[in-house]
Amino acid sequence: MAYSSTRDWIAALDRAGELVRVGEPVATELELTVLADRQMKASGGGKALFIERPTVNGQASPFPVLINAFGSWKRVAMALGAPRIEAAAAELGALLHARPPQSFREALKLLATAFDLRHAKPTRVATGPCKEVVHRFGAPPTRTDPWPAAPDGRAPSTLDPRPPTLLDLPIQRCWPLDGGRFLTLPCVVTHDPDTGARNVGMYRMQVYDGQTTGMHWQLQKVAARHGRRYVETGARMPVAVFLGGDPVYTFAATAPIPDGLDEFLLAGWLRKKSVNLVRCETSDLEVPADADFVIEGYVDPKEPLREEGPFGDHTGFYTLPAPYPVFHVTAITRRKDAVYPATIVGKPPMEDFYLGSASVKLFLPILKMNFPEIVEVALPAEGVFHNLVFVSIRKTYPMQAFKVMHGLWGMGQMMFTKYMIVVDEDVNVHDTSEVLFHLCANTDPQRDGIFTKGPADVLDHATSEIAVGGKLGLDATRKLPDEGHRRPWPPIIRMDAATAEEVARRFGLAGNA
Repeated sequence: MAYSSTRDWIAALDRAGELVRVGEPVATELELTVLADRQMKASGGGKALFIERPTVNGQASPFPVLINAFGSWKRVAMALGAPRIEAAAAELGALLHARPPQSFREALKLLATAFDLRHAKPTRVATGPCKEVVHRFGAPPTRTDPWPAAPDGRAPSTLDPRPPTLLDLPIQRCWPLDGGRFLTLPCVVTHDPDTGARNVGMYRMQVYDGQTTGMHWQLQKVAARHGRRYVETGARMPVAVFLGGDPVYTFAATAPIPDGLDEFLLAGWLRKKSVNLVRCETSDLEVPADADFVIEGYVDPKEPLREEGPFGDHTGFYTLPAPYPVFHVTAITRRKDAVYPATIVGKPPMEDFYLGSASVKLFLPILKMNFPEIVEVALPAEGVFHNLVFVSIRKTYPMQAFKVMHGLWGMGQMMFTKYMIVVDEDVNVHDTSEVLFHLCANTDPQRDGIFTKGPADVLDHATSEIAVGGKLGLDATRKLPDEGHRRPWPPIIRMDAATAEEVARRFGLAGNA
């Protein structure tokens, strides 16, 4: 389903019993983190929090805050408009494996899939709720491309009598040693200056003052690649940042989709409704019409980089200060009833664990197209996204586990994985205890481990050099004779089903022994 606004999303969470409203004033400096962290660490991810009276430097903010909205399997599935994440994954898998129909019945089924796809392509519209209040910071518009005419009778945008700056928004200082306030759920829109391909990514933004922030796009990110091209040309780089709207936009911005695939296509497919896009006030970039806030601006490639950080990160440690581009604000537009969406990151489990794991589940069909032996993939919370990956496979030939390791290390964000453990198909990779049991039982460290090198997460403080590090793969599958194991492989201990069922019947036990 598609949500018409953040408030529509909040109402759905409320109806589902997934929301806690906080009516007392809550400081966006540290206090909000304490409340959110307690929910994120609670069983099942706790509840989403709607902070009705946030304060900024002791002053009440007119904009409420929504946090931990993606912090459970149920809430992520709701954001994707699916009963379960696996249902959305199955639908994607069916689409990827669609073949020419062999019968009228198959033709009807394929036609239904095509009807769903009609919603994927974004639609340009003249205006939308994100422009109900508009303020420009003296920057002349540079829009050039044709655009739909505004419909007659539409409500005009209004200029805010008290123009907001970044300092007026309930932007958090999350942890005690943070270098300042950070936008934590910004969807950042950039274009490739050569091809025009759009990218929507999520990069933290440290607020320096009312009109400038840092732009923490790491060197392997698509936006950073766009930025390097602007450095080569010397042209000013337009950037647009939006917050809120349909929650599927936030998921799409974090999803590891192939480079060059428009995140708004993914969002439209998931919500089964085209994303309405409006043109920015001061550039040709496009943003969702139903967003809550839009922050327009630019990065000047001729401007020196500026120190950004420290920041309490998803690694569970503070990332140290480093130089990053400066983002200059040229306009802020918003809904009249805007809600500020936020998150915090830190020692897991946190809200981001559910977003990252949902991406793995959704795109598992794509991995299986490249590696048909893969059964399941899991990213345990302790691995803070990509440091630790468990993979189960249907093993049919020697060294197959190592083949899978090398292949996955070459796929997108998997390049950052430090430890990869491959197990047999009958091992539940979502049960860390079970994986560790088979790791310890089935491996000879010298024979079954492989060390290699590759790109590392910029945020990884353990590497000797930034963005370069080692990787360890461990084959915890049953060994074949051609893999150097010359002894018989023993069977694992299991009770026979007949005895277990008889004892359960006689003694009134729940389940088998």
